Amino acid sequence: MLQSPGLRPTPDRVRETLFNWLAFELVGRRALDLYAGTGALGLEALSRGVAEVVFVESQPPVAAAIEENLARLHLSAHVERADVSDYLSAAPPAATMRPFDLVFLDPPFRQELAASTCEQLERHGWLADEAFIYVESEQPLEWSPPANWSLYRDVRAGDSHGRLFRRLAREHADEAR
Repeated sequence: MLQSPGLRPTPDRVRETLFNWLAFELVGRRALDLYAGTGALGLEALSRGVAEVVFVESQPPVAAAIEENLARLHLSAHVERADVSDYLSAAPPAATMRPFDLVFLDPPFRQELAASTCEQLERHGWLADEAFIYVESEQPLEWSPPANWSLYRDVRAGDSHGRLFRRLAREHADEAR
């Protein structure tokens, strides 16, 4: 296994639970794996029928390992070697990208990146109207997601707290208030 500071794969039990929740929501979807690390979440999504995954990883050796795993598994996906905050700092290029249906967000622990990354996703148009967003953070980190995100499910395992949110289109979020 690749060794890199802060590299912490999603626990197997949490990953299994997450994909059980999403079982009927994956086929044909477009996913974004932020702070991709080992790429386990995006790779699993591809193996379960997601049409496209963009992995975003800032550490070159870690990004290279994702590319090697994609090649070994004969899977096609794009690996973006970039800092997540820089990558999300503007709207996605309209000519080449449509919003994502599914986002995996597993930032390094104890850096308090979850809230700011979620805000960037929402502010810059990276999300489809009813996207699913999975956020994994350390316990007991408390943060508030954007107002139009509804907690769908959550799971705790060891030091990890995984939350799956469903984004509500703005007009539906306003009606729910």
